[in-house]
Amino acid sequence: MNLNNLIISIPTILYALTIHEYFHGWTANKFGDPTAKLQGRLTLNPIAHIDILGALCFVFAHFGWGKPVPVNPNNFKNPRRDNMIVSFAGPASNFVSALLFGIIFQLLRNTSFIPSGASAVLYSLLLTGIVINLSLAFFNMIPLFPLDGSHILEGLLPYRMAVKYKEIERYSPFILLGLIIMGNYAGISVLGRILSPPIHYFLRLFTGL
Repeated sequence: MNLNNLIISIPTILYALTIHEYFHGWTANKFGDPTAKLQGRLTLNPIAHIDILGALCFVFAHFGWGKPVPVNPNNFKNPRRDNMIVSFAGPASNFVSALLFGIIFQLLRNTSFIPSGASAVLYSLLLTGIVINLSLAFFNMIPLFPLDGSHILEGLLPYRMAVKYKEIERYSPFILLGLIIMGNYAGISVLGRILSPPIHYFLRLFTGL
């Protein structure tokens, strides 16, 4: 990644990670769990949500994560359902962000009041924002703990199956790490093959390119 791409990527990564974690905390608070709010995580300040390793992975591996927002399902009226909704709120916020950036991109592309030099930077920023937000949304929907998809799948499964699924979650981080390493060092990008089709589909849909 060259310096120009890095400069463009940093603000979009900070935004995507921040909005993702913020909406986890915001939704949890709406459902009766103030844990994130009490710990100062119900904020749009990126510093509160950035995990250094996760951000670096985003820069160099194109997949990453933020510092998980603390959630206590015991505070929910319906723990299984509410925890699933809280987990979905993060990826949903990134997907909606990508959609909004796409709308802005298409509106600006059809106008001529922005100087050509500034428009190139702005278009690049918007396109990167769309890709980063879509990447974070779909990556987190993978049903491997600690990603949001694991909590969503757990909430959708019948109770007995959910219990068995939860028993194997301690192995999930190693599986996830192995998939990332395979993609970046062994040249076997399993995650890339899974995530690229939906990312590129919605990138084309949102930008009209």
